[in-house]
Amino acid sequence: MLASGRGSNLQALIDAIGEGRLHARIVGVFSDRRDALALQRARDAGLLAEALRARDFDTRLEFDAALFERVDAVQPDLIVCAGYMRLLGQPVVEAHRGRMLNIHPSLLPAFKGLRTHEQALAAGAPVHGASVHFVTPELDGGPVIAQARVPVRGDDDAPALAARVIAREHPLLVETLRLFAQGRVALQSEHVHLDRAPLPAPLQLDADDRLPA
Repeated sequence: MLASGRGSNLQALIDAIGEGRLHARIVGVFSDRRDALALQRARDAGLLAEALRARDFDTRLEFDAALFERVDAVQPDLIVCAGYMRLLGQPVVEAHRGRMLNIHPSLLPAFKGLRTHEQALAAGAPVHGASVHFVTPELDGGPVIAQARVPVRGDDDAPALAARVIAREHPLLVETLRLFAQGRVALQSEHVHLDRAPLPAPLQLDADDRLPA
């Protein structure tokens, strides 16, 4: 798993695995920030936790190569980016195509990049949310697997909206990884496949925090 911040999605996965709701194993947590709370969460759970600083490398590509040398050493079946705030270069993205996911706080393709809650409010969007998608060289542009929708309220500000979105991000990520753990989701010819059939639209998290799949 790659993370740059507080690691709340990581904690959701740790909890889901510990409670038997997700049959998976986290083999390592990697960050570009030594002070990332995600690393401490990982260590508290007895997980491998490592950080590299980008400023210790001459180029982004050299940093990516060093980071993914460590990631690949633990032989993950799937790499999850959750709050990882650095852009990944094309070489490592292509090398891990179909095996790398990102969770993004918007209903992609709307509101790519940063400050998504502010973007949604400024646009007057009636619905906001989160998406889990395959990572491709295009920023937040990979095929979307699943989404969780959150109504935008008339009195919302960015922090209030963000709090409701993150509450739905956690079950969305757990549910999406459950499908991967069951071998049901794959990327084929730039399209998401579920149970070996093309998925016509992203799966939607329901009111019971489940994906109807």
